[in-house]
Amino acid sequence: MLTLGITTLTGALALASAGIAHAGDDPDIDVGECQVVEFCVGVGVDDGTDGSGGQAGGSQGSGSSDLNCGYTKIEPKPAADHPAWQGKDPEKYDMYFRSCSDGGQDNPDGFVIVPTGEPPVPQAAPEELAQRAVDSMTLLGPDININPKPGGKGLVGMPVWMAVDQSQTTWGPNTASASAGAVTVTATAKVTKVVWVMGDGSSVTCTGPGTVYQKSYGLRKSPNCGHVYAQPSASLPGGTYKVTATSTWVINWQGGGANGQLTEVRDSSVAVSIVESQAVNS
Repeated sequence: MLTLGITTLTGALALASAGIAHAGDDPDIDVGECQVVEFCVGVGVDDGTDGSGGQAGGSQGSGSSDLNCGYTKIEPKPAADHPAWQGKDPEKYDMYFRSCSDGGQDNPDGFVIVPTGEPPVPQAAPEELAQRAVDSMTLLGPDININPKPGGKGLVGMPVWMAVDQSQTTWGPNTASASAGAVTVTATAKVTKVVWVMGDGSSVTCTGPGTVYQKSYGLRKSPNCGHVYAQPSASLPGGTYKVTATSTWVINWQGGGANGQLTEVRDSSVAVSIVESQAVNS
């Protein structure tokens, strides 16, 4: 974590150029070249100083990575006419410097102005909040419902029916929200297709959940998601075909004045035994 060393000098001092950020908005402001001001900010790594004797703030999570942002209160406060205040009254506002472990990609390092006595609110891009919302969901692989059933036996040349049982966690819709400050992003995930890898070198893509087999269907083929094995599985490890179903979750999100789409994939597997017809009759 970057920390700040703040030194008060008796003469004109230089403020290292940095981006300026404000709680609750997202300005595009750059201090530019070093300016003559009443205080100096030096940015160091683990230098043991933070200007005010302590830090405020915490950490934020982004997708599979850990994002940590530190907030250091700047004391004494710079002069009221310093551009970092952006017109705010130092009598009513405090100034912090934020530095983040992502190097400023989604959370730029810079100054944060907040009302006196209020802690700085972590900022986050809508895209980051969308991923946080997805990460908070339970998105599982397909809940496989196949005929012949695992543990049973199917016949070479006979129809195999593939389907998935639908729930919030295995098919959707699955909705979650994530917030940072005044920004809230809501994401909704739903499976759009399932790709079945049948274990015999073939695959079947089904854009729906398939049809669960019923005894009344007899020897008919599945109307929307099926397969027929041409060879028995006896020569394979375990004497079965490994059937893997991979679902594609499409997540639509909106919030913070933006919207977009993400995708996630999940898979599940079962073992299916396929035998010659005479093997069943013997």
